Amino acid sequence: MPYNRIVIKVGSHVLTENSEVARDRMREIVTLIVALMARGQDVILVSSGAVSAGYSKLPLEISNVDNKQVLASIGQAYLLKMYQEEFESHGMLCSQILLSTDELDSKKMTVLVKKAIDNLLLNGVVPIINENDVISIDELVFGDNDKLSAHVAHYFDAELLVLLSDIDAYYDKDPRVFEDAKAQLNVSTISKEALEAVVTNENEFRTGGIVSKLRAAQFMLEQNKEAFMSSGFDLHNVKSFLLDQKQVGGTFFKS
Repeated sequence: MPYNRIVIKVGSHVLTENSEVARDRMREIVTLIVALMARGQDVILVSSGAVSAGYSKLPLEISNVDNKQVLASIGQAYLLKMYQEEFESHGMLCSQILLSTDELDSKKMTVLVKKAIDNLLLNGVVPIINENDVISIDELVFGDNDKLSAHVAHYFDAELLVLLSDIDAYYDKDPRVFEDAKAQLNVSTISKEALEAVVTNENEFRTGGIVSKLRAAQFMLEQNKEAFMSSGFDLHNVKSFLLDQKQVGGTFFKS
């Protein structure tokens, strides 16, 4: 049975190519969302990539958090403009909502944001949520919106969180180190060791890595909800999972 409401989270690495926004990959993700919405499913997009979008316009030193705030401020508007152009090519509208996980700790704020999201979706508008990096720097240091996307899925009534990044699945061991590492198609429990591993920064625009995604998946499991981790570079597996209800790859987290 298809999900009524889905949160799709796109990592900054997927949206970045050679310090520029990867427009082709953005276009493929938008096309997937359009297909899901056409079937009557609600889709909320949580998108990283504001800093890399800003960097493409103003290449400041990326290791400085103050500079990252500047880049995020520039990039949020630029990234939304590109999303608007892609959705408009399908005759659809999108909107921007800037949040932080702290704001979702407020019941009043959560109710107000949920009402806005529900009304946007009722009118066929795709809500695009991003961490408000200009005033909330935690996501610039670690997390890459993974935690935020899990909270969005929980508080705004999504049944499934889809994590799209350069990580195509959750492996039984590090595939960069072990040639015999095997992707796990279905996971119902995540070990304490995996959840407590150190969050790593692996390139200038990307934070979090596998650990923050596992923590997001764990949060979904704790809420009796589901998560799916797959590649954002090649959407074959996620399309099969979401459009055909067939899992041929990726990792499905379900308790």
